[in-house]
Amino acid sequence: MRDDPARLSFERTATDGAARTGLLKTGHGPVETPAFVPLATSGTVRGLSSAEVEGLGYGMVLGNTYHLLVSPGPDRIREAGGLHSFMGWDGAIITDSGGFQVFSLAHGGVADEIKGTGRRSGGPAETISIEEEGVTFRSYRDGSLLTLSPEASMEVQAALASDIALVFDECTPASADRDYTAASTARTHRWLDRCLAWHEVNGPVGQAVYGIVQGGVFEDLRRESVEYVTSSAVDGVAIGGTLGRDKEEMGGVLSMTMPFLPDAAPRHLLGIGEVDDLMRGIGLGVDTFDCAVPTRLARHGMALAPEPESRYRIDLRKSRMTGDEGPLVEGCRCEACSNHTRDYLSYLSRAEELTAVHLLVGHNLSYVESLMEGARRAIREGRYGGFAEAVIGGAVPWEA
Repeated sequence: MRDDPARLSFERTATDGAARTGLLKTGHGPVETPAFVPLATSGTVRGLSSAEVEGLGYGMVLGNTYHLLVSPGPDRIREAGGLHSFMGWDGAIITDSGGFQVFSLAHGGVADEIKGTGRRSGGPAETISIEEEGVTFRSYRDGSLLTLSPEASMEVQAALASDIALVFDECTPASADRDYTAASTARTHRWLDRCLAWHEVNGPVGQAVYGIVQGGVFEDLRRESVEYVTSSAVDGVAIGGTLGRDKEEMGGVLSMTMPFLPDAAPRHLLGIGEVDDLMRGIGLGVDTFDCAVPTRLARHGMALAPEPESRYRIDLRKSRMTGDEGPLVEGCRCEACSNHTRDYLSYLSRAEELTAVHLLVGHNLSYVESLMEGARRAIREGRYGGFAEAVIGGAVPWEA
């Protein structure tokens, strides 16, 4: 692990069991942890301006290397002064490596894997090959062939000038057998070395690099991956891969991985954002999370709510919302809850009005930030276990 405050530093400020609060200091300001990181996949958090995201309390967003490579392209963003300048965002930015998109193109995404449906077909975007050199795939825009290697991934992220870059990896499916997972994890480690070698010579001054722990659902492979990653010159650790076929297996894989991680390292969990998973991850010592859940749900007319029986969400497109004069969530301070009824929001969403996406993304991200704020407070007060149990049971975070 590196210890270079000019690139990144992490200070733990309180602990409660494995749960912890901290301060992640980046080149674009500090981020209080535990923290959720909204996705700015294509240079924007869907439905909101950068100022609105900041106003909700967020200090870091995640840009998607694969999507920004395809469009508008790294050269255009570099010429604009980097992703911060391009999207008008003054806070921190972490960029993924494109590795998860390799998984999505090859296997159809986590949801498809869990359902057993495999890779989706019918579009121009697909993985052609995953080789030692890198990955060849077709652009989802025009079907042209593109190649993403460890060096190319780091070069794109250098052009984006993010505060934290993630190394290039292969995200293996939970269904992969041990032999494939072991071979893939070893290749991810070789790619890590290539990423760090390129970045040492060519990386932007001040850009931190996170290594990614793989190993599938196998404890010995996860342990070996942690040892390899943390013995490298990385500034932090991300936990990657599809962690299991269901929540129980995912929790088990995370539980067996977290104790291997060094206490001093900032820990990021990739692609996890369901309410109960956030609470359990914080309890195991995760510092930061990113996920598409809040924005994706909003696009489909769903709002996060303290309703565990419906996976902590309400579907505004259901007919039972018609005539409901209550807010989405009583006590929520977001614009949607303060100024509008479920009836009105249901109407907007069913009519597919853009205003619905704007209001629901704002609500969902406001709700998640309330979870993070409540978690930080509970950890400082030494009562995180009770807080998490209450939220998972259906309490709103500001009363738990």
